[in-house]
Amino acid sequence: MVQAILARALGLYLSVALRTTRWTLDGAEFLAPYAAPGEPVIAAFWHERLPLMSALWLLARRSNPGGTRMHVLVSKHRDGQFIGNVLRRFGVDVVLGSSSKGGAAGVRILLRLLGAGDQIVITPDGPRGPRRVAAPGVAQLAALSGVKILPCAAQISRRWVLGTWDRMVIPLPFARGVMVCGAPIAVARDGWQSAVAGIQTALTAATDRADRLCDA
Repeated sequence: MVQAILARALGLYLSVALRTTRWTLDGAEFLAPYAAPGEPVIAAFWHERLPLMSALWLLARRSNPGGTRMHVLVSKHRDGQFIGNVLRRFGVDVVLGSSSKGGAAGVRILLRLLGAGDQIVITPDGPRGPRRVAAPGVAQLAALSGVKILPCAAQISRRWVLGTWDRMVIPLPFARGVMVCGAPIAVARDGWQSAVAGIQTALTAATDRADRLCDA
């Protein structure tokens, strides 16, 4: 009960903070192909920016209210379920699973959703790190599904940075925000091992670009 109340309160706070932020989208040309219904993609970003990335879903729904459904993979642990309860407020479906426990079942669900034309959201260094180190799951999912990975990031001018393992960013209201989408990454079915390093580099590059544009 307490966890549900806290998740509702945090979801309400994030909704206010993100909706009162003036957002700029960098890389709109990379996001545009996936605005139409039935265009699957794996949107990936570092765990530290998860509270900000809900704005991407708000922007997508604002431009295309009838767009493709989004699903986020979160851990079965208590903290993952808490995050899932927060994200549901933004109209995102939650898939419980991780690379360590329940991962195989989670991957099967994600493959089915991608095959149906839905979109998946993943934090490759979650739920417990190391920070900005991509686990192989995102590359494996892209290889098995044949769906491209869209590297994303966001930053906001008014923020808290928590002292957590990932240095998570919490938005403050009435700020200026930047959303970054990089060039989509295709992963060959038999080449996921060699793709992990490139995915990691792309996510960090998108994050660094969001920081530069926001703080310029």
